[in-house]
Amino acid sequence: MKFHNCVVCNTHTKPKNRRPVNKSIKKYLLKKFFINADERSIICNKCRHNYYIAETQRSSTYSSTEASDPDFHPPASKRNSSYLSPPSVSLKIPCTTKTHAKCFLCKRPGPKLIVVPSETRVTVFIKFNILIPSGSRCCPVHIYNEQISEESLINVLTTDTVFMSRTNILELIGAIRKECIRTNERLNFDNLREADYKELTGLKQTDFEDLFLSIEEHIRSSPVRSPRTTVGLFLLKLKSGISNKLLSTILGITPSSVRRAISSVRRALMQHFVPANLGLAHISRQEIIDKHTRPLAQSLFGTDESGDSQPKMMLVLDGTYVYIQKSTNFQFQRRSFSMHKGRPLVKPMVVVTTSGYFVTIIGPYLADGRNSDARILTHMMQTNVEEIKSFVAENDVFIVDRGFRDSLAMLEDMGIHAEMPAFMQKGQKQMTTEDANTSRLVTKVRWVVESANARIKRWKYLDHVLPTTQVPFIGDFVRIVCAISNKYFPPLSATKNNDDDTALGRKMLDLSKCNNDLKTYIENHCLERKSAC
Repeated sequence: MKFHNCVVCNTHTKPKNRRPVNKSIKKYLLKKFFINADERSIICNKCRHNYYIAETQRSSTYSSTEASDPDFHPPASKRNSSYLSPPSVSLKIPCTTKTHAKCFLCKRPGPKLIVVPSETRVTVFIKFNILIPSGSRCCPVHIYNEQISEESLINVLTTDTVFMSRTNILELIGAIRKECIRTNERLNFDNLREADYKELTGLKQTDFEDLFLSIEEHIRSSPVRSPRTTVGLFLLKLKSGISNKLLSTILGITPSSVRRAISSVRRALMQHFVPANLGLAHISRQEIIDKHTRPLAQSLFGTDESGDSQPKMMLVLDGTYVYIQKSTNFQFQRRSFSMHKGRPLVKPMVVVTTSGYFVTIIGPYLADGRNSDARILTHMMQTNVEEIKSFVAENDVFIVDRGFRDSLAMLEDMGIHAEMPAFMQKGQKQMTTEDANTSRLVTKVRWVVESANARIKRWKYLDHVLPTTQVPFIGDFVRIVCAISNKYFPPLSATKNNDDDTALGRKMLDLSKCNNDLKTYIENHCLERKSAC
């Protein structure tokens, strides 16, 4: 049985659809597609019709140009109107099967199948060296964010050899070239190396993935940036503190797109990530006592006046500073100017445990004399911020510095013990031995809040002078940084039941009750009155 196949598209032709190959068609096929047709060759009516269209357009539009310039080539829009070359090139590339009725991955039949986008096919070929034919279909669940996961391609059936036409090879090379140009032009978090995550975002790759998955559904994709790049842009802004114009240059997007990305990620984190990792509602009193309190702190301040030693909730409070630009609003300018620092700033109140775990962030408050640390703490209790009155209980311990001295009476009325470094009395030149030892016990535990404030300032955006337009969002940025620290960073101090830590606390208590023999010797022999040689 003899088959009459088209010499161009290699399809079987019916008698009514067969056309002979004349001299002009034979010459054109040899010139364009290197097809050497003979007298018995057959061409289908469709391919012959496409040939006549291409010849008519070429002869009518470019005949004079080709006659004067032999190197002239018609534009791509005109060349695309001609038919494609036949699939005659054999390549040793794994290729999947092409089918419209079933998914090429799981072989599930339709009808709810989608055509694999060309960008996805190019990405699969670049990453996994698997060629997906054009027009292949798969289930929608296999494609996420225009990508096919490696797990979906593990058991896919492939052939060892694929036949491709010259046109398809050129299209594949062009798509790979565009992808290389696109990835080299700008920073892309979709194909970032593992070592670069820590340097750019401050998080490990696994931590970045966990943070991204927690808000992925609430970040909208755009033609210029993927959701992953949007989250990476936000963390890069906080980590480095570089300007939006420089970010737009690095990522290859406009400054307005950078502003929208930062705003969208900030809102998503405040709604879906921060409440689960920061605030009085995300943690219980017992959890703070069991998991976030140092044994050393319990040894030093966990003993009642009666001598009973019971676990207590201990919180360390302190205010930190975020500097801002001088405002053109005179009233706000005066309220935000700090006489202590001599520059405009706002003050978030930081509440941490004795291990450095951020419990909550209150504020920020303005920096004038009306908002000292003591007044901020009094305002927190009077207004019952985050239901703090029901969170704390009697005999709890607040470890504070001397700036909270005016709020000690209020804490005492609530039954809360306040541990604060001692003051020198009027006329004293140095502290007494008892006061000095008590101050050392407080500073032995209170240092964690200073280190926690330093951990906030490691995010350079909060360490820089912020513009006044960002003042309404400073509290959100500080809370996001603290929530990330709680979730992914190790504690500043060990919280396990360490016998050495408990023994150190007991030793410090015993030494704090000893007499200062050196001071007694100097006073008895009047050595403080003699001048040194």
